[in-house]
Amino acid sequence: MEPREKAALLPDSPGVYLFKDAAGTVLYVGKATSLRSRVRSYFLESRWMDAKTGSLAREIADFDTIVLANPREALALENNLIKQYQPKFNIRLLDDKTYPYIKLTIQEKYPRVYFTRKVKKDGSLYFGPYFPANLARRILTFVHKRFMVPSCNVDLTRDHPRPCLQYYIKRCHGPCVAGLATHEEYAQAVRDARLFLEGKRHDLIKSLEQRMAAAAEKELFEQAATYRDLLRTLEDIEERQRIAAAQGDDTDVLAYYAEAPLVAANLFHLRGGRVVDRREFYWEDLETFDPNEFVPSLLKQLYLDAAYLPKAIHVPVDFEDRALLEEALTERANHKVEIFTPQRGSKRAFLDLVENNAKHAFEQRFRVLKPTSKMIGEAVQNTLNLLEEPRRIESFDISHTQGTDTVASMVVWENGRMKKSDYRKFIIRGEFAGRAMVPAPIDAAKVPPPTNGEPAQSPATSSSEVLPPILQEAPPAPAVLPVSYSQNDDFASMREAVTRRYRRVLEEKKPLPSLILIDGGIGQLHAAAVALESLQIINQPLASIAKKEEILYIYGQENEPCKLDRHSPVLHLIQQIRDETHRFAVTFHRLRRGKRQTKTALSEVPGVGPLTTRKLLREFGSVANIQRAGVEELSKVVSRKNAEKILAYLGSPIVPDNLSR
Repeated sequence: MEPREKAALLPDSPGVYLFKDAAGTVLYVGKATSLRSRVRSYFLESRWMDAKTGSLAREIADFDTIVLANPREALALENNLIKQYQPKFNIRLLDDKTYPYIKLTIQEKYPRVYFTRKVKKDGSLYFGPYFPANLARRILTFVHKRFMVPSCNVDLTRDHPRPCLQYYIKRCHGPCVAGLATHEEYAQAVRDARLFLEGKRHDLIKSLEQRMAAAAEKELFEQAATYRDLLRTLEDIEERQRIAAAQGDDTDVLAYYAEAPLVAANLFHLRGGRVVDRREFYWEDLETFDPNEFVPSLLKQLYLDAAYLPKAIHVPVDFEDRALLEEALTERANHKVEIFTPQRGSKRAFLDLVENNAKHAFEQRFRVLKPTSKMIGEAVQNTLNLLEEPRRIESFDISHTQGTDTVASMVVWENGRMKKSDYRKFIIRGEFAGRAMVPAPIDAAKVPPPTNGEPAQSPATSSSEVLPPILQEAPPAPAVLPVSYSQNDDFASMREAVTRRYRRVLEEKKPLPSLILIDGGIGQLHAAAVALESLQIINQPLASIAKKEEILYIYGQENEPCKLDRHSPVLHLIQQIRDETHRFAVTFHRLRRGKRQTKTALSEVPGVGPLTTRKLLREFGSVANIQRAGVEELSKVVSRKNAEKILAYLGSPIVPDNLSR
């Protein structure tokens, strides 16, 4: 049955429809109050004048429909199906950044807190989302400093010989070493941290006051002073939160700038009457741009699965489903959510400001394409979850020919440019061949594909208080398990190069880089981590980039690989550093290989030194040409005695002068 005929038989009910091509691929997902009327409209020739509708209708070979009870259910299902199928004719939110959460691993014997951008059903508690994005890091640092609950990846199921730096600077109780902290002390610290993250500060303050009084009675004045300082900090946070709440309602403002097929959109977040953050979105393939379709599609993908919803959303155009979307968002948020299109006054002026920012973002993305080094540094920090903006990146690569002439290279990026004076070369000696220690293996086939969407699960609670900036430390590296290397010598070579480099850095008491970048996949990443672990370097940020897929693996987060947009300045920087590392390694390898090949032919001839070797090769081009030349020809470059000696050594017949002429 033809799609046009099939559409005439549809019910006059609300639902969702999925258009498919001849191969069964979903082309477009839409919702309708009346499935029959909406689907039939796509096959009217009068609508084919619209470029998008005409292109879509010509590709439709079949369609499926799902009948639902009401339009609100259709709205939610449409959003889920768009995220599932990613149809090419829908406006897809591809370039969104997910906001950070704080993860508390209560399922562990010794729970820890982590910075994450993905919410999973793994038994942990998630708090957030936080914006601005660095608020989550500041809160994490506050938890480390005040409650001493760490963010490390150390294996706490076994004892370690000594704690890391975090214990000595009093930001961890040291559960990794037997005898440093009792289970009861650690459990109390976790309970305090959980109350703080859940926003139950009154309960936490009451508990701390009781413990402070008990410590004072026992004349433990230092411990009582610690409780007193923490109480003052918590009371200050409570006061700041009350002031912020009184300044105004939470509002999001969305605006866009379009020159089809290129579109840029900006979303500003106002909390307590102040701008706390903004998000940027980009599209490159919208052949036709209809604001009445673009705005509602973007709002649905942004808010129908969001963990937190503001009380008001300002947009530049009104649209058909506004009342329905308001109803759905209000039900999710448990408070009234309104969508406005301001026409005048201060709200319209702010909407114009967001639109100007969208235009500026459009220019930066699609015309200038050269962000400042400051912007790049902040983007790298945000993408790789670094605790500070990177100042120096050291990158490693291995080069060899079927296992021979193996070398390694290290290049340096510092303060926005390559620093060639700090480049290093390593001749791999095979120190670690056949023996190694590597982290517990991760099956690459089980690593989920990288995504850029919003988390699917709602967090346990939400918090957005403003904390003062606090110095932050990077988490230590995970523990390792002893196993043997496979036959792939790249892993052993990487371990040797990294070990030699940072052993010397430690001996010379030089600072470690902000980030170590490895050219390779998970295996090379773990080999580098093992090298650092062997040197007792456990707080070092470490990442790798796979060549073909251009996927970033961050050590300690290998199960959450990151695939960046091809226009991302972070990807461009990582690629630039990776390509320079590869070039430097290949150049050094070719030099080593050339020297070895030259040495086997000429350099071992008695009485023939490097200068004579270079002179002969420059004159004749190759060893084969030297073998074919006679004594007379060689004698023009070297002495006759040396010419005869060279030909004899190379196994070439010495042709008499009268025959050679």
